[in-house]
Amino acid sequence: MSENNTEIRKGLNGVVVDYTAVSKVNPETNSLTYRGYPVQELVEHCSFEDVAYLLWNGELPTWREFQEFGQRERALRPVTRGLLDLIASLPKTAHPMDVVRTAVSWLGTQDVTNEDNGSDTVRRTGLSLLAKLPAIIAYDMRRRHNLEFIPPSRTRDIASNFLYMCFGDGPDSPANNMDDVKAFDQSLILYAEHSFNASTFTGRVITSTTSDVYSAVTGAIGALKGALHGGANEAVMHNFLEVDDPAKAEQWVLDKADNKQKIMGFGHRVYKKGDSRVPSMEKAMRRTAANHDGDKWVQMYDNMQAAMEKRTGILPNLDFPAGPTYYMLGIDIPFFTPIFVMARVVGWTAHIVEQNESNALIRPLSAYNGEDQRVVEENIGR
Repeated sequence: MSENNTEIRKGLNGVVVDYTAVSKVNPETNSLTYRGYPVQELVEHCSFEDVAYLLWNGELPTWREFQEFGQRERALRPVTRGLLDLIASLPKTAHPMDVVRTAVSWLGTQDVTNEDNGSDTVRRTGLSLLAKLPAIIAYDMRRRHNLEFIPPSRTRDIASNFLYMCFGDGPDSPANNMDDVKAFDQSLILYAEHSFNASTFTGRVITSTTSDVYSAVTGAIGALKGALHGGANEAVMHNFLEVDDPAKAEQWVLDKADNKQKIMGFGHRVYKKGDSRVPSMEKAMRRTAANHDGDKWVQMYDNMQAAMEKRTGILPNLDFPAGPTYYMLGIDIPFFTPIFVMARVVGWTAHIVEQNESNALIRPLSAYNGEDQRVVEENIGR
């Protein structure tokens, strides 16, 4: 066997591979900033549209820029009958992330600018995906309940429009509850970007080969599907449903911890003092619970969090409050991660622009630990 003293950083842990001006995660000060703005301040004072504009353009929009941005996004929302037929043709047993991945790839075949990797074109593609993904996801959820497609609104903002396409505009629809819309909008802000995470890095690797933006986004969706990345918010809610009783939550956590089992929704590789996004999402979760008789889930949240911190010292990440929030809004659990796509496509495309503007093929080395070079003998095995 070959031997060498090369230091291996499994998972590229601690390896700095490039510069980025899109966002910064500072584990020592427990902060996340988008283009320099603390995410908790963006959640309190801005809309998801503001944040999308910021991530793509480097600055928050003026009122006129905000209005123009919204008009352009809403004009791009309609989806073709061909795309709806494609989605309808896919088995309802397929995971919704597979449907989103397929739909994005199909959109790439329809775009005549597909091979143009210029920054303005990538931003326009990002805006088009941002506009169409809510319709794709909402239609997929409705068709699984044998419900008709609700075309996108031309007047609602992104968060309200998505909830409208999922649930209609009846008096009990979360699309018409401003607290619900705000909670959902804030979740999109918090999920929009997070530095060189696995899916973003996947998108940048694909981009570094000079492949097209749809290929990069499709690859990023594939990376996000995994339970150790985007799929964690689904796993969180499955855990809540498994526990089901706030009185059992503490013991459930202790049993898992004692058996060295991973509990989804806790811990994060880059934060030392807890995920900086959690306090904002937790506030949104508690407001949502107040509107939807969700005290049971809040009690479970508090009991599980306290038990986990007491036994292991590990704190929640964003997925822990996001999962029950989406559930209380009435969203089917398998669609939690597609919503993550809906938000993170902004961050992905911001990174694709950045990668293209200062590109180098991402091609790491490996340390070989197999057999030493040897000779193939004639007539071996014959």
